[in-house]
Amino acid sequence: MVRLTRNEPTHRMRRLGEVLRELRLRAGLSQQEAADRLNYDHRKISRIEKGQKPDYHGMRAMLDTYGVPFSQWEPYMEMYARALEKGWWTKYDLDDQGYISLEHDAAKVSDFQITYVPGLLQTPDYIRSIFATARVQRSKKWIANQIEVRLLRQERLVGDEPLVLHAIIMESALAYASAAQLMHLNERQRLANVTVQVLPHRIGFNDGQRGAFTVLDFPVKADRSVLYVEHAAGSQHIEDPSKVKVARLTFTHLSKFALTPDESAEWIGRLAAER
Repeated sequence: MVRLTRNEPTHRMRRLGEVLRELRLRAGLSQQEAADRLNYDHRKISRIEKGQKPDYHGMRAMLDTYGVPFSQWEPYMEMYARALEKGWWTKYDLDDQGYISLEHDAAKVSDFQITYVPGLLQTPDYIRSIFATARVQRSKKWIANQIEVRLLRQERLVGDEPLVLHAIIMESALAYASAAQLMHLNERQRLANVTVQVLPHRIGFNDGQRGAFTVLDFPVKADRSVLYVEHAAGSQHIEDPSKVKVARLTFTHLSKFALTPDESAEWIGRLAAER
């Protein structure tokens, strides 16, 4: 369970570390044995396997030491190159870049929200209103920066390889949404890759009351799905398969109790008309 900040490894770098660990184990080497052959401190091997960036020559040396034939190096070096790429979000100097890096690489996002409209479906005015009532007052420049980042994130919903988004939103999360925000929800869910369901109050107690969460799935099957949870003290991402499975089952369960996408669109439309 890890909280990602600007100084911590991205999803791609952590995945590269995991692959290097798998290659080392396949070669039958302990961290100390690998370190001895590479003339490294064993702690350096540990740091790389946890997501620290290896240098170019070190990457090639590890592939050689772990017995990977030169003819098979290409996919690993491509993975290395991708891990070194800086995402568009890095120039915004965000305190927590972890979720954006995960979302950028994801193929599907399953988002359950109990308090807010999902970030990928928010309008600029809605985003602005959230920050206006936050405990920590921010400058107009900071808020404008956050709005720009969120709108750039939303571009993943369109294009040649759009992100698949399935959002389940508790009715309470829409209590303060404006008519414009509600209409935007219905406009977005007309996209083939976007599904929106409303979880009405009338279903009573449910598993979703334990808190909001997001499950991210990636296009490469070898990449483990990630459970992302925000809380008062920050955020965490969880890669433990058993915990991700529980969250996925919970999401599926909530989906069965929520209004269907068509019913949700009708319900949201009625609510917008009342605003």
